[in-house]
Amino acid sequence: MKVPISWLEEYVPVTLPLEDLAHRLTMAGTEVVSVDTTLSFDGVVVGLAKKVVPHPNADRLRLVQVDAGDETLEVVCGAPNIATGQKIAFARIGSVLTDAHTGEEQKLKRSKIRGVTSNGMVCSERELGISDEHEGILVLPEGAPIGMSLGDYLGETLFDLELTPNRPDCLAVMGVAREVAALTGETTTPPSIEYPEYGADIATLAKVEIEDTDLCRRYTATLIQGVKIGPSPDWLADRLRAIGERPINNVVDVTNYVMFELGQPLHSFDFDSLSEGRIVVRRARPGETLLTLDGETRELTDDNLMIADAGKPIGLGGIIGGTESGITGSTTSVLLEAANFDGSNNRRSASKFGIRTEATLRFEKNLRPELAEYGVRRATKLILEVAGGTVASGIIDEWPERAGAVQKVELPANAIERLLGVSYESEVVISTFESLGMEVVSDNGTYSVTPPYWRPDISIPEDLIEELSRVIGYEKIPTTGITGSVPVWEPNQDRVLREAMKDILSGFGMQETISYSLTTPEAEADARPPGHGLQPLQVMNPLSAEHATLRTTLRHSILTVLSRNARIWRGPLWMFESGRVYLDRGEGIGLPDEPEKFVGVVAGPRSDLEWMSGEPELSDFYDAKGIVESLLSEFGVTASFIPVEESTFELGRCAQIVIPSAGRAVIGVLGEVASDILSKFDIDTAPVAMFELDVEAIAKLPELQSLGQQDYVPFGRFPESARDLALVIDDNAPSAEVLALAERNRLVVSATVFDVYQGDAIPSGKKSLAVRVVYQAPDRTLTADELIKAENSILRALEHNFGAELRAR
Repeated sequence: MKVPISWLEEYVPVTLPLEDLAHRLTMAGTEVVSVDTTLSFDGVVVGLAKKVVPHPNADRLRLVQVDAGDETLEVVCGAPNIATGQKIAFARIGSVLTDAHTGEEQKLKRSKIRGVTSNGMVCSERELGISDEHEGILVLPEGAPIGMSLGDYLGETLFDLELTPNRPDCLAVMGVAREVAALTGETTTPPSIEYPEYGADIATLAKVEIEDTDLCRRYTATLIQGVKIGPSPDWLADRLRAIGERPINNVVDVTNYVMFELGQPLHSFDFDSLSEGRIVVRRARPGETLLTLDGETRELTDDNLMIADAGKPIGLGGIIGGTESGITGSTTSVLLEAANFDGSNNRRSASKFGIRTEATLRFEKNLRPELAEYGVRRATKLILEVAGGTVASGIIDEWPERAGAVQKVELPANAIERLLGVSYESEVVISTFESLGMEVVSDNGTYSVTPPYWRPDISIPEDLIEELSRVIGYEKIPTTGITGSVPVWEPNQDRVLREAMKDILSGFGMQETISYSLTTPEAEADARPPGHGLQPLQVMNPLSAEHATLRTTLRHSILTVLSRNARIWRGPLWMFESGRVYLDRGEGIGLPDEPEKFVGVVAGPRSDLEWMSGEPELSDFYDAKGIVESLLSEFGVTASFIPVEESTFELGRCAQIVIPSAGRAVIGVLGEVASDILSKFDIDTAPVAMFELDVEAIAKLPELQSLGQQDYVPFGRFPESARDLALVIDDNAPSAEVLALAERNRLVVSATVFDVYQGDAIPSGKKSLAVRVVYQAPDRTLTADELIKAENSILRALEHNFGAELRAR
């Protein structure tokens, strides 16, 4: 928003230096990006045409003696409107001007024209870049000082504002004037809206009907008859140019001027083109089209608000008018509209048609309906001044049920200190609100405040407190230190566990991946996860069809990442992902479950480098099993692996991860991914081992209750003793349980399987399990008798639980 200072000064005295005022506005929330000056003309000055005579060698040229202030020069001029005594724009040799024919910039050179040397140029508006007018020279007012730089004379100093979306009032010069007045203690002078009404009663000439009141809260209109359409006076055209607007004609320019002055968009109709003199505000009907002022034919839907007459559409409400009702040079009667349209609908329609105008910028911010009447009366007064005519008596004002009217806001006095940490005297609060145009009544510790109609952003007590703090000054709020004790840090055990697991897996050489939590049921089905009988949670407004539901498993995402990487990398493919899955328990059962999972895959060669010749060894089920065992051992947990069948994995290559110390709690699953699933993901690397861990189940294990607070266990000072056992046990006996049983003995440090054998010397249904048992006491060297006693105890327990026997030599 550009605000010329001369325009601002019409409504409020500017008593501060501009840089200081810009700083005050910025600190109060109305940011002044820069203080600029318009119209810079290097080498162009105000000149006086002292004498104008015909060119001796050309009938259409004139010789002009120009007083440039410090010298008098002769120039050749072809403009038909040059005359003696005029103040003109004189360009000296070397000035850069716009070529009136090509539109390109050129440096002015001294030249001979029909035998006479021209020592400069008397300029038109097009040559100065002000407008496209070039039929005649620019004639300046008589009071223009001779010799003054044209930029200093015609230019404007203006504020360039960067506004927040909640302040549509500052999209108007008058709104900025109110800000300046509140911050500097001055008083504003609002523009006059008084004008004579000598015409017939407008109700007998025109009629307005609002069919869709949800999209148009208020519609006001006046009628001016006998107007004369023509160019705008200089003051109006110059003011519009200063803010970057192109003058069109006196009536249209007034509507634009008032929009920038007060913030209320307006539209003017050629009244004689309206069927039956009626305006109907309604939704468009199926199949309706509108040829708009930009020459485009718009196809309309019932979501578009239409301005129509008795028979046809004539404009898109608050966006753009139609060609059939537009102001032309032959227009003599103008129906002037100022309405209040629904901001959301206005923005949707403008976006649909790709139209972004100053009017839509204001309407989409939900202006107050009260502004419409002020705007239409102000514009009517100015049209009467610049285009003449007679105003019909009264105005049309359709405002059903006074929808959108200003509402009072109740502000408890103690809420100010509670929110800002500082209290203000009642007189300060009231005077601050009143300086912003609010009506205030204080009663029993509560301020009853009626915001002004130009402030639609004020609707709750917090808005009022914000106004207090910014007008009084944020810098005046005292700084206070934090009181009380600093909260004691309390670790989040779930986070500590999650981060520890990530660090451990990364230490094993695995790469962490991150994927979207949004997917589709069809995509998840490719990984064939076990059914949970629950419907996935639907996203109400998905960004794409591929992100329509919340995930119920991580298996699909990790296989997708593996597929992408397997195509470009032939080294080890060890990766994992952690994240939540979302399980909807159905309506009325509460919020969805959001368990956290870890999923990892192991594929490709075990190492980048192979010392031995031949094919590299591939990662497999046992690599994934070793990762899981090593991960759990970092927390002091020993797992067992129980064979199961699950849809994602190959038959006979899947196991549940069970913790015997926690009542055989299941914390996850481990297996080799089925070959047909690998084909669905275009994974040509096999085998692919996958593990899935339930973080919540792991966190509940007894060994994890003291996570981060484990006691230090020193290395044993006394020697270890290792003894090997060759056990014949049932083929289906889990090795992990055999080892766990052996390690229960208080003298056993560890038990490890180092060989499994099945063959002719072993009975059918049995296997030979070679176990190395390591013994150690913390306080002495074990004797042979102690070792034999401990070993016999272990053998008896194994025989009792598994029917194990020592294998004969």
